[in-house]
Amino acid sequence: MTDAPKLTDRAALTRNRARALRDPAMFLQETAVEEFQDRLSLVNKSFQSPAIVTGFPDFWAAAFPGAKIVADEDVLDLDPSAHDLVIHAMSLHWANDPVGQMIQCRRALKPDGLFLAGLFGGQTLQELRISLAEAESRVAGGLSPRVAPMAEIRDLGGLLQRAGLALPVADSIPLTVSYQSMVHLMRDLRAMGEGNALDTRLRYPTRREVLTQASDIYARTYGDDQGRVTATFELIFLLGWAPDDSQPQPLRPGSATARLADVLGTQETKLSD
Repeated sequence: MTDAPKLTDRAALTRNRARALRDPAMFLQETAVEEFQDRLSLVNKSFQSPAIVTGFPDFWAAAFPGAKIVADEDVLDLDPSAHDLVIHAMSLHWANDPVGQMIQCRRALKPDGLFLAGLFGGQTLQELRISLAEAESRVAGGLSPRVAPMAEIRDLGGLLQRAGLALPVADSIPLTVSYQSMVHLMRDLRAMGEGNALDTRLRYPTRREVLTQASDIYARTYGDDQGRVTATFELIFLLGWAPDDSQPQPLRPGSATARLADVLGTQETKLSD
């Protein structure tokens, strides 16, 4: 049996994050904190034993004092049924096995415990992807992996169910950020710790001509009337519960006690065979 393809070079990801901490750009992590807090405020429940899975432990420890901070390794340091809240904080898009990460989080939850996750979605950096792909195709006659593949929201609700989580919800927030140029965007990505850490990435510097043409394509295609460019970041948020008998359960087919026509106050029309 062969191993599944590996998405992320963990050594490179760790190195990128450490480099980012020298002069960090954490505004998207800060946005995620606000979104998590908003969602928790809507839940009529207090949480006494939270855990947070993250690649930026100091930042998230400050945001959620008292929470257990867990590194986002392939095998999570989580004890079974130990937590009433597990947050996977803005790193699931780097996971080699996203469903496996969700399963580990679900197993760490007590019955009726809450799982929350934030990650980048498929619209993220779409402008950069297109510009780099077009430039590299022109210059080098092919494409190399440069931006991590990210899931579409329509697929993520199903992943929650596959992980055994009940009452799944997925929603997204597309953010548009303005930059002076594509080069300034790429600098910001490094300051976020979101540089290229793909296991299949090129192991030598990108040709200058590729970057020059990509920057020109980016400015021409996504520039505004101020001479700046825009970049999209899609933040996707997932919510699911560890199953518990107290949760609403779907009715068995045929168990209804009232006709739909009676509830709607209308007349039922039988279809012809």
